[in-house]
Amino acid sequence: MQKVIIHSLFTDFDINLFKAGKHYKLYEKLGAHIITLNGQEGTYFAVWAPSATKVSVIGDFNFWKDHEHSLNVRWDSSGIWEGFIPNVGKGNLYKYKIHTSQEGIVTEKADPFARRCEHPPKTASVVWEDNYKWSDAIWMKSRFQKNQLNAPFSVYEVHLASWKKKFDDHNRSLSYIELADELVSYVKEMQFTHVELMPIMEHPYDPSWGYQITGYFAPTSRFGYPEDFKYLIDAFHQNDIGVILDWVPSHFPSDHHGLALFDGSHLYEHPNPKKGYHPDWKSLIFNYGRNEVKSFLISNAIYWLDQYHVDGLRVDAVASMLYLDYSRNENEWEPNIFGNNIYLEARDFLKECNEAIYQNFPDVQTIAEESTAYPKVSKPTYLDGLGFGMKWMMGWMHDTLHYFKKEPIYRKHHQNDITFSLNYAFTENFMLPLSHDEVVHGKGSIVGRMPGDEWQKFANLRLLYTYMFTHPGTKLLFMGAEFGQHAEWNFQQSLDWYILQYDVHIGVKKLVKDLNILYRKFPALYQKQFSNEGFEWISYSDTQNSVISYIRKGNNHEDNLVIVANMTPIPRENYTIGLMNQGSLQQIFNSDYKKYGGSGISNKKNISITQKAWNEKPFSATINLPPLAAVIFKIEKQ
Repeated sequence: MQKVIIHSLFTDFDINLFKAGKHYKLYEKLGAHIITLNGQEGTYFAVWAPSATKVSVIGDFNFWKDHEHSLNVRWDSSGIWEGFIPNVGKGNLYKYKIHTSQEGIVTEKADPFARRCEHPPKTASVVWEDNYKWSDAIWMKSRFQKNQLNAPFSVYEVHLASWKKKFDDHNRSLSYIELADELVSYVKEMQFTHVELMPIMEHPYDPSWGYQITGYFAPTSRFGYPEDFKYLIDAFHQNDIGVILDWVPSHFPSDHHGLALFDGSHLYEHPNPKKGYHPDWKSLIFNYGRNEVKSFLISNAIYWLDQYHVDGLRVDAVASMLYLDYSRNENEWEPNIFGNNIYLEARDFLKECNEAIYQNFPDVQTIAEESTAYPKVSKPTYLDGLGFGMKWMMGWMHDTLHYFKKEPIYRKHHQNDITFSLNYAFTENFMLPLSHDEVVHGKGSIVGRMPGDEWQKFANLRLLYTYMFTHPGTKLLFMGAEFGQHAEWNFQQSLDWYILQYDVHIGVKKLVKDLNILYRKFPALYQKQFSNEGFEWISYSDTQNSVISYIRKGNNHEDNLVIVANMTPIPRENYTIGLMNQGSLQQIFNSDYKKYGGSGISNKKNISITQKAWNEKPFSATINLPPLAAVIFKIEKQ
């Protein structure tokens, strides 16, 4: 085996950008890159390890010994070690053996920039490159319109390992290639506009669901090769479906082969445990004040958008990044220089990351999972916001599920739970999430929360979804919720697809599909979904009947829709609602249709709007309200 040859891919590398935290494409320089040097094929390696005294590449090509392929430290004080090894190529396994200046500590680390990793529990990096030819040009040209804030945005959240398993093949998960057939066709059938994948970056521990990442630049090898994952994304795009990835810049695990104590020092994690250790997840927190770490993280975000054509990033656990005292006792955190609990460096990192993403990819969206009332999360940074495109509406989720758990007889005392969200609905660009977090840890399924007998449970579920799809904001449903899975989600098992032989589950699935079609079809449901101009109450005060009614508005007055929801199992005939205009109401949707499993109580095709004042409005109409159901009307001009 030949020795390492001194060679660099860094001829155009701006060390000042790296040290300033402004180099956003580090993946083009660091890591393993297959190249030809002086007519000889091999692999160029580069790794950042400023506290190292010696760095060697060990692998299956040198019997994992560190005496043969030592890298050379760069002259520019960057802390980067590099070198070219002939005859090492695609498929070779490797790690970095790092001799450190920290009390003789020697580490063996996977490559932080590896594009492929071994299948866990194995931990080596794999030299890899692919020449995947994309076929999604039509989507990429048009996605600016598809991802706009005034477009329908309905997300199907998926955990790839447990969406569907092959029972006749040792209960294994589907591969990326199989998912490109089965999952893509299913999401298309259900008419979701986007799919969100729980973290697919390489992770060693299945019960972490992917949220404890060791290979930030490598799609997990559990389901196939990197180019297979590209094929899956390509298939979604060819079927007019956007792809959002869960991204976790908030913490990382302390596994020995990962980023922890990478070169013997606290290279990636903050050295102060009050900032560098996460008590909830027993994991480490990135040092957001270190510029090179910022370059690593922002380069990672850009990488998935650039190399994998991803259409958005849902950023996990933003609240845990923003607050120094997040999940900590009084003596476990230190205030910032202003004496408060905001983690200033993390806040500034999030701003810079969003700026870099939107400057390079103005046609994507970033979405914050942020559970507090931190202001301006989805406002531009030039308005002192964090710069996200959207934010999960956790308050809506908690209040709504709390309300729907109550027996209908008590709901009249809690109507504010279901209407309160409209007091703050337009302070952020909110996404309404019924995510995986709501069906784990003993919470049960969504339908399992609903009160009453089976008919009432599923009527409540259909009512909840109709309320969700007509409430301002974009939408997210976790897999299984769309057909009313009874069981709590178990990451080790497939969804209970067998229950789709039963009418009640078929009915819920049909309803969700029709709600997605309705959401796409009627501009009043999306054109002003983040503006108070897109919503008007008819009445939120009929607590005695537990009925709420409201209008959703588009850019054109004739697109307005009227929604009336009856939160009790008592049908209400001749129920009057106030309206601002004359004409007639045409029923376009009813969650109580028999095809959904409802009772079939409905309204005649056209209902006259009369010149009778009601609900402080000059006109009114009288309708039939089915039990535990919401009805949607289009206003026809006189």
